[in-house]
Amino acid sequence: METIVDVDYVVVGAGAMGMAFLDALVSTADDVTAALIDRRVGAGGHWLDAYGFVQLHQASAFYGVPSTLLGGGRVQTSGPERGLHERAGVAEVCAYYARVLDRLVATGRVVFHGRSEYSGDRRFRSLLSGARFHAPRARVVDARYLAPDIPAKTPPPFAVEDGARVIPVNGLAAIDTTPSAYVVVGAGKTAIDTCVWLLRSGVPPSAITWVRPRDPWLLNRAVVQPDPAVFLGMGADTMAAAAAAVDPDDVFFRLEDAGIMLRIDPGITPTMAKTPTLARWELDLVRTIEDVVRRGHLLAVSPGRLRFASGDVHIPADALIVHCAAEGLKYPPLRPIWTPEAITPQPVRVGFPCFGAALVGYVEATRDDDAEKNRICRPSPYADTTADWAAMQVIGGEASLAMSKEPDLRAWANGTTLNPARIPDDRADDPAVLDALARVRRHIGAGRSRLAEFAASRPRR
Repeated sequence: METIVDVDYVVVGAGAMGMAFLDALVSTADDVTAALIDRRVGAGGHWLDAYGFVQLHQASAFYGVPSTLLGGGRVQTSGPERGLHERAGVAEVCAYYARVLDRLVATGRVVFHGRSEYSGDRRFRSLLSGARFHAPRARVVDARYLAPDIPAKTPPPFAVEDGARVIPVNGLAAIDTTPSAYVVVGAGKTAIDTCVWLLRSGVPPSAITWVRPRDPWLLNRAVVQPDPAVFLGMGADTMAAAAAAVDPDDVFFRLEDAGIMLRIDPGITPTMAKTPTLARWELDLVRTIEDVVRRGHLLAVSPGRLRFASGDVHIPADALIVHCAAEGLKYPPLRPIWTPEAITPQPVRVGFPCFGAALVGYVEATRDDDAEKNRICRPSPYADTTADWAAMQVIGGEASLAMSKEPDLRAWANGTTLNPARIPDDRADDPAVLDALARVRRHIGAGRSRLAEFAASRPRR
């Protein structure tokens, strides 16, 4: 037996992208109805499974849903990030999404089906009761396409032999036996967070071994701020660096000189360009870890030993291996956002997935023709390598240009804090903002042209 659910949309996934899309849709169109489905008990996606010391790596204002500011838009007045905008931690993010979900449900137009699984063809079932549902006339919104893998839900990508002590990063908060050494496996944001947390918790740098298969490029958090003069200035400097560069790596070296990009080891050229943000105090802290293993991907661990294709590395027999090596961001092929099968929210500007998903929701609420929606709202990829980053800049720039020709999209985008490039009305005549805009216009043509050359020469996946 199936229960018929009479709604306009079935939104599969109550994580950041599903919630941003649904919030924009419901806020813009006052007559639409939706069923929101997620395997978890509430909204928030992977934040409900996150490690306890995680924080947003970007400003809180850039994250969440368009109708509701995450945090208070405050600038930090103390601590190592004094002068930078606040960044929410896991508890604040989860509480925020719970409030947003309550508000959506209170409209009477959204029904949440937690602990439920989508089975295709507009059908889903409760994992608790087994009850089955069918929304025959609904349009499907697949907000799972770019859902990240996280250590808590992903087995280690290396073999674990008998006796080896291996935990996901979430397990650090529950250890009750102090090891003589920690081995942090991974090179992305989770691994960096883990190293920072261990060091701030009093673990000496000499007690940490860091297995980094690839070194990462990182964005300086100070230049990715909800201030149009700062953010647009960073964009202008980026285009100037690109215009003068001879290859993708050279772009990043020039961005490093400009104070935009950071790398942990100045003697190593990073090959990973996912570019999460990092503050300089965090950079200084992780640079104190001297035992860095760069032998590619870890194959196996056993008591006292790390196994790589090039040979073994010896560690203390009681060392605790901390798994931070989940894939994280996904890199599926770009696909049209609107197809007969589903609406698939994706970033539509360089990075900032919440803004992209919210913009998709607004376009869905204000346009009828799918071809027209796809014309003005184009998906943009994430980057893995420096050449990918160049392609991301080009594709994202083209998407921004398409959107900028639509007056209502420009106005809507300029009204939400999720848009990092917004210029609030009270800053429109600010000389610093006008100067940043002038510099963007001066460099963007040459910069994008050179980035397009780099993107065209990258290997295809």
